Amino acid sequence: MPLVKNGVWVLAAVFAAGAGVMDWRWRRLPNWWTIPGLLVGVMANAAAGGWPGAKSAFAGAALGLLLLLPLVVIRSLGAGDWKLVGALGAFLGPEPLLRVLAVAIVVAGVMGIALAIYKGRLRETLVNMGHMLAAFFTLRLPGPALTLENPQALKVPFGVAAAVAAIAYVGARFVFGVV
Repeated sequence: MPLVKNGVWVLAAVFAAGAGVMDWRWRRLPNWWTIPGLLVGVMANAAAGGWPGAKSAFAGAALGLLLLLPLVVIRSLGAGDWKLVGALGAFLGPEPLLRVLAVAIVVAGVMGIALAIYKGRLRETLVNMGHMLAAFFTLRLPGPALTLENPQALKVPFGVAAAVAAIAYVGARFVFGVV
C-alpha cells in the first residue's frame, strides 16, 4: 500500500505544478482544473487507504476551504486559489495541508515584498497591510481599494506560492521521509 500512497503524493505534486503554471501564466485557476482535482484527490486517497483515506481527503478539503473562505469573502483571495487549496487538501489530508499552507503563506509574502519593491510601492503596500490588519481586528471589511477588484492593486498569484509549497512538501517526503 505505501507504493499506492506514493502515487497519491506524486499526483498531488503534478496537480500543484499544473495549477502553478496556469496561475503564473494566466492569473486564473479554472474550475475545470480545481474541481476535478478535488475529486481525484478524494478518489486517489480512497483507493490508497480505503475509508480512512477518503475521510482524510474530505477533512483536508474541508479544512482548506474553511480556513481560506474568510479571505475570499473579503476579496483578498481569488475563488480559484480557494478551490485549489481545497483540492490540495483532498490530496494531502489535513495535517500536511496545514504545513503546505504555512509555507505557501511565507512564499506568497516573499513574492509580495519582491513585487512591491520592484514596483517601487513598498511603503504603500505596508500602509495597506496596516489598514487590512486594522479592518480584520475591528471585524469590518477593508474597503474596495484593498480588494482584488482594485485594478491598481499589486496582485501575487497565490496559486504559484501554493504550488511551490506543495511540490516542496512532496519532494521533502520522498527525500527525507515523513515530514
